[in-house]
Amino acid sequence: MVKRYARLKEIQRLDPERDFLEIYRLTVSYEFPWDITRALELALYRTYAVPSIGRLLAETAELTGRPQKRYDDTVLLLDTVVEHGFDSEAGRTAVRRINRMHRSYDISNDDMRYVLCTFVVSPKRWLDTYGWRKLSAHELRAFAAYYRTLGGRMGIQDIPQSYEDFERALDSYEAEHFGWDEGARRVSDATLALMGTWYPRPLAPVVRRAGLALLDDSLLRTFRYERPGPIARGLTRGALRLRARAVRLLPPRTAPHYARQNPEIKGYPDGYAVSRLGTFPTPGVRGCPVPHKRAPDAPSE
Repeated sequence: MVKRYARLKEIQRLDPERDFLEIYRLTVSYEFPWDITRALELALYRTYAVPSIGRLLAETAELTGRPQKRYDDTVLLLDTVVEHGFDSEAGRTAVRRINRMHRSYDISNDDMRYVLCTFVVSPKRWLDTYGWRKLSAHELRAFAAYYRTLGGRMGIQDIPQSYEDFERALDSYEAEHFGWDEGARRVSDATLALMGTWYPRPLAPVVRRAGLALLDDSLLRTFRYERPGPIARGLTRGALRLRARAVRLLPPRTAPHYARQNPEIKGYPDGYAVSRLGTFPTPGVRGCPVPHKRAPDAPSE
């Protein structure tokens, strides 16, 4: 029988710079599959508060017009790399799809780097508060190495090196760039509404209130939401902490759980081809400008 902290000991025997993919995969798919999914959802949500990002997402109408597909495709593309690795055929196809979508829009390197930072920082902050344990320093080094690699494959420039660098970059970017945008608010509302559809219809208002209760004050101010009261926040956050205590008492997973297995993925009951995930934007249509030139060091695949 595997003991509760045995996998952490396994992780700590690996080299976080050389074995970062294996460490990341063990952490994400064995130790915290549910928590990492929630943390990455929140990471992507945070990006809406940067007007240049939120406005573009509103212009494409993907998240407001067909949010379930956009959610599914984003999760599945990122999950493919986790499950199969960067150098597998499936992993290369997933990164190629991500790159081709991003190159269809005029997205700044600074915005791309900020999104990458959210993927590194949000899981730690979520698990510090709601996890059955915190991430170890070993895991944080592996997370930083994993996303340095992903960012490099995406052609992002000036990527932070350590977790601390990612965190500083995120905090400074949010302090400078968070701001109101009407289109971003529509994207935010659509995302909260989507989360409500994952549960029985009568629970949708409760899910929305719980989602708002998890947002920090900077996000609430930026989107101009009324600040949830202490009871709503206390119940929501208290329930997540109780869940963490219960999970700590459970036996550890003996098989990996990947994001493609999550019940929130609803658009592909008969399976999917990685090469067909995502959008195939046409210049001048639904917010897609003429494709901008690729960064000189961006990979061709």
